[in-house]
Formats: sequence, C-alpha cells, structure tokens
Amino acid sequence: MAKFWKSKTILAKIEAVYATDSNPTGAANAILAEDVTYTPMEGDWIERNTDTRYFGAKPGLGANFRSVLTLSIPLVGSGVPGTAPAWGPLLRACNVAQVATPGVKVEYTPVTDNAESATLYFDVDGTKHIMLGTRGNAVIKVTAGGIPMLTFTLTSLFTVPAEAAKPTPDYSGFIAPQVGSKANTPTFTIGGAAMVLRELELDLGRDVQPRMLIGQEQILIVDAKETLKAQIEAVALNVYNPFAIAIAGTLQAIALVHGTVAGRITAIDFGQAQQKLPTYQEQQGILEWPLEFSPLPAAGNDQWKITLN
Repeated sequence: MAKFWKSKTILAKIEAVYATDSNPTGAANAILAEDVTYTPMEGDWIERNTDTRYFGAKPGLGANFRSVLTLSIPLVGSGVPGTAPAWGPLLRACNVAQVATPGVKVEYTPVTDNAESATLYFDVDGTKHIMLGTRGNAVIKVTAGGIPMLTFTLTSLFTVPAEAAKPTPDYSGFIAPQVGSKANTPTFTIGGAAMVLRELELDLGRDVQPRMLIGQEQILIVDAKETLKAQIEAVALNVYNPFAIAIAGTLQAIALVHGTVAGRITAIDFGQAQQKLPTYQEQQGILEWPLEFSPLPAAGNDQWKITLN
C-alpha cells in the first residue's frame, strides 16, 4: 500500500539525558512545520579495495549513520506573554537558552556550555523514525511582504525506523503569523537610526559535527559564528555612512521589533555588530545597501537576543 508523504507528523521534546528518548507525544510536543525535507539515513560508504580477476563493482560498508531534518516555522510567539512557544525545543537544540518570565516574556540567547539536545519523532504515514541526540542550526529571516520564518537544519543519531500507530498531533500551540510590513514591523534601527528594511537574515552559524567514535557517538555543536544580513534603503551619508563605518570598524547596535499585539511581539537585538564591506543593489529603481554584520559578544553569549513579549 502506498505511503503518503503528506501524512507526516513531527514531534520534538528536550532530552534529560543525551540521546535518551524523551518520549514526545502528539498531545504535548507536535510541531506544525512547513517546507519539510528529511534524509532518513546519511553517512559514509567505505569501499573495500578487493582484488579479483574480474571487472566489476567492489563491495563496501556503511558507517557513521545519522538523520537530517530540515523544516521552517513562522517566527511568532505562543500568543500568551511569558509562555514559551511550541517551537522552543527546536531552538534550544541549537545551543540556545530559553528563559521564561511568566506573564511577561520569553528570552532566547546563545550558549556555549551545557548544550541541550532533543528527541524528535518523524512519522510518515505510519513509518516512525526516532531521532535521538538531535542538535542543529537555525536561520531567521524577516522579509517585507513575507512571513518571518525560522528555518532549522537538524541532525540526529540514526535509529532503524519501524511501523507504528500514527500520532494524533495537537497544533493549538501554533498561532497565525503576520507578514513583515510597516504596520506589523514597527521598529528597525542601526546605530539608533531608523532604516527602511527589505530583508533581515540571522544565521546562527552552528558548526554541527557528527562525532562517531568507538565507545561513543554524538552530534555536537563545536563552534558558532553568527552572520547578520540586512538589506536597507540607502540614506544620506550623514545619517549612516557604511563606508566610513567599515573602515573604522565602529560597532553598531541593531534592533528589530515585529508584531504589535501582546503574545505576538518578537524583538531581535544585537548589542554590538561589526559591519563588513558594503555594496550597492538596485531595486525598483531605488538604491539599496545589502549590508553584512558579525554580531560580536561583549561579556560572552550576548551577541544577540530574541525576546517574545
């Protein structure tokens, strides 16, 4: 009987112990995802160098197996200030700390030590894949006229899939997003100056490494190097001079706020970002600056912050 790709369910829950099944459920841990791709079995193929008197292919062995899942989720909170969104476990699995202040806000900041991991269940029409020890990277994109999105690339240890009863997902933790616009995205500033923004992209730059050794197999995040891109409408150089700033290396505070209703407001802040070399781009006959920045830590693990209010 055919398996329908559309009939799939993703569940995600933080692990208490690395690579130990945290048993996510459809009722509590369902993920409402978009643009899903899944590679159930990735790894290395080791070809044996056998010598025979015949032409032909040589035998080999597979090794270092893992699974890779990519998906996107709208960047919008839970609808209730201080209540973590249902997608929180995925961001936490990208070396990101989640701190909730009940009734007020949820904050996300980068971490270096004590990295978390998640168990994901990927079910496609009754074929269940268990993704243990999952860690990954995330890219955040806010575009004028588009839905702000979180895009995850998640890597896990491989387990052999099996047939199982399909879960019943509860997606009530996901609320409808709003497009990026003048009305819905009231704030974007660089160095305190308001700018007209076409697109902002933050790549968390997690260096995800499968570490497969005798006696231990892990998915590790061994480094991180965030990059921030912002394409803005060019302004007079006495307002913002990207050329002088690139030469001087002057650090810039950057802030974006999307959403205007409590529980749906997302603020992204960079305390000190170093601008790289600027260039020009024409859009609709208007000069725009595609700018790239390196968010830099000050005290450490403070190069960016996402706040859901």
